[in-house]
Amino acid sequence: MHKQGTVIRWDATRAFGFIRSPDTSADVFFHVRDYQGSAAPREGLAVVYEEIHVGGKGPRAMAVQPAAHPGATAQPRPSVTAPPTAAARPARRTPAQRAARPQVRRHRRTADASGPPTPAGPALVLMLGWAALLAWGFWAGQLPWWVLGAAMAVNLLTFLVYAIDKSAAQNGQWRTRESHLHLLGLAGGWPGAWFAQQWLRHKSRKLEFRAVYWATVVLHCAALGAWLGGWLR
Repeated sequence: MHKQGTVIRWDATRAFGFIRSPDTSADVFFHVRDYQGSAAPREGLAVVYEEIHVGGKGPRAMAVQPAAHPGATAQPRPSVTAPPTAAARPARRTPAQRAARPQVRRHRRTADASGPPTPAGPALVLMLGWAALLAWGFWAGQLPWWVLGAAMAVNLLTFLVYAIDKSAAQNGQWRTRESHLHLLGLAGGWPGAWFAQQWLRHKSRKLEFRAVYWATVVLHCAALGAWLGGWLR
């Protein structure tokens, strides 16, 4: 939805700001990546933008552009003016420059979507240790056999919930609470959660979420070891 408003706050250090529009009750968030002006945003600047809503986090502005005049829209009609002089015309970019700019933007979007890489080695080693603990518990008769089926089911369920939440994030639908994702990991679905984070690229770059996720992994493995060691019985 195309709207018009005024920049009421701009944080140059953190590269984001807010737009106030008479058509929206709440202030609209926008990031420097969504700004398409030639000069840096500033407070009091009249802009036109496209408003979206994602995940219940409030309105967000995309394709933010300075308004040419108070009645400008997102796609203003060209006015009939005299052709600019040679000195006023912007220098034409070479074909190499035009080809390089989209590549830089695609690279930046890919890096933002994928997030920092997560080492697979420690996680896979921990999964092997977890599987070894379960196998030893079955062999020693300290765990019933139905626990194996429950472990497989909770991991499949966890992967499915991550996939549904990923789809909801992309389509602006109702999201799954992060606390519910952590509870699934704490219940033994943390291997399925790890594979979902890596394969689906979901919740793989949010540091706070990942810190809590690894805390649930440690708690689950510690509780399993304590149970098999007889400390919780």
